[in-house]
Order: sequence, then C-alpha cells, then structure tokens
Amino acid sequence: MVSLYNLNHLRELEAESIYVIREVAAQFEKPGLLFSGGKDSICIAHLARKAFYPAHIPFPLVHIDTGHNFPETLDFRDKLTKEYEANLIVKKVQDSIDQGRATEEKGTNASRNMLQTVTLLDAIEELQLDACLGGARRDEEKARAKERFFSHRDEFGQWDPKNQRPELWNLFNGRKTMGEHFRIFPISNWTEMDIWQYILLENIEIPRIYFSHKRNIIKRNGMLLADSDYLNKKEGETSEEMTVRFRTIGDMTCTGAVESSASSVAEVIEEVAAARETERGARADDKRTEAALEDRKKEGYF
Repeated sequence: MVSLYNLNHLRELEAESIYVIREVAAQFEKPGLLFSGGKDSICIAHLARKAFYPAHIPFPLVHIDTGHNFPETLDFRDKLTKEYEANLIVKKVQDSIDQGRATEEKGTNASRNMLQTVTLLDAIEELQLDACLGGARRDEEKARAKERFFSHRDEFGQWDPKNQRPELWNLFNGRKTMGEHFRIFPISNWTEMDIWQYILLENIEIPRIYFSHKRNIIKRNGMLLADSDYLNKKEGETSEEMTVRFRTIGDMTCTGAVESSASSVAEVIEEVAAARETERGARADDKRTEAALEDRKKEGYF
C-alpha cells in the first residue's frame, strides 16, 4: 500500500513537520497544541512526540470543547493524553455562553462550531499562548490554501491573508509585538491521502468513528448528520440506521458522514483515492456562505 516512492515522500513530509514543530519550541515561550481528537491533530501530536522523544511533549494539548462533540472522540482524547503523559487543557464553549461571552444559535441549523472562536481567543489570552499549533492542511479548503506555516495573528486574534510573512528556504519569522500570536500549521503540505498513508505507515491509532459503522442518521440538505440530542430536528424529520464513516470530525451538529464500507486504514486509502469531493465537503458550517471558513478565520477561528 505504501510504495518506496510514497515512503520517501512521507518521510520528507515528516521531517519537514518535525522541523517546524522544533522551530516553534525554539522561537516561542508558551506554545500550545490545539487538539480535537481528530486524525490531523492526532498526527500532529504523534509528530510532536517524535520531535522531542524521549522527553515528553513540552507544551500542553488544548481542546476547545463545544459540548457537542462525538463521545468517541472525547474518549480517544483522554486515552491518548494519558498514554502520552501530556498536559491536557480543556476550555468549554458552554462556559463562554454562561458568561455571556457567546450566544447560542437558534433554529434547525444551529451549531456551536462558530462559537469556538470566542472560547479559543479567551483561552489564548488566559493561558498567554504566543503560538498555537494545529492540524490544518492547505488541501482542505481554499481559505486554508492561503496559510503559511507560521500564520501571524494581530492583537485581536484576527488573520489577514494579505499580511503574512514570506517563508523562503523554510526560514520562519516568529517575531511579534505585545498581544500578537501565531497559529502554526506543521502539516500544511500534507494531503488527506498523505495523512492516511502515514497513519498506516506509523500504525497510529485513531477513533473508530473514522471507519465503517452503523449509526442513526438524519438526511438534511444532501448531508448525512448523526442523530443526537444536540441536533434540532425539523418537523417530520426522522432518522434511519445507515452504514457510514466520518472523513473529518467536528461539532456533531455540522459534521456530515459518508456512506462507506471501509473498515480498515487500507480500505479507507482506497476510498480516498477514488473520492471526488474534499473531506470538508461534508461540513455544513463551511457551506453557509461561499467564503464561510475564510470569514471565520479573519475573526480569529482556527
């Protein structure tokens, strides 16, 4: 499944990512790793572990918890952080709502995904993080494609795609003024296929939700949404049991599944190779407007 060419390619990507992670540790005083329990953040944690082995990861794993997460993801998050002996910090969107810092959306398409921005920016200020590593990749969405490895954010946490530093010859400029910080994307040059082939190569454990399983599903606007207490159902909407898996994992209210019989990493790789839609094509939050993700990123979203 992993040819000699792909093996060399994956090792080059791995080396590049580890270099970026080590640069973060060298240039910043209080970095944190934004960790959701999804496959990309799991790979980042795996790479960070490799980067500093046999020492532990020298910065905390920070989870912005919407309160509407898949239970499988939370269970895996806790298992992994215990195995890695990592420092896990959880900041909850519910606390932002209770404090009047964020307002719960109403209606059938309500989601807490956008509310993460407030909680994230508050967490960065409270923890005094000057860099946040995350698992975004340029192939995910057109807004992601504009990112640098070191993505500068102003004192309000905002992203200006026209005001980013050049990164020639893998030289990264982490200079900032008081209040500013950086979002760091070590796997920017990876694709979804690279991630899955690396998972196979390194035998990385990931949540079973990424593989074929039976789940009660609500069909809405061409999407397959997991039936849960968090999903506001339309009148007459009913769920049906389907065999599905998830390509990406976020808030349960906006993360769509795909029909699939892929029950192993090798089978997922075959499925991804034949896919004609990006993994974020199943995210309802990205479909609210043509530039939905870019608009959220400019406001401080990850």
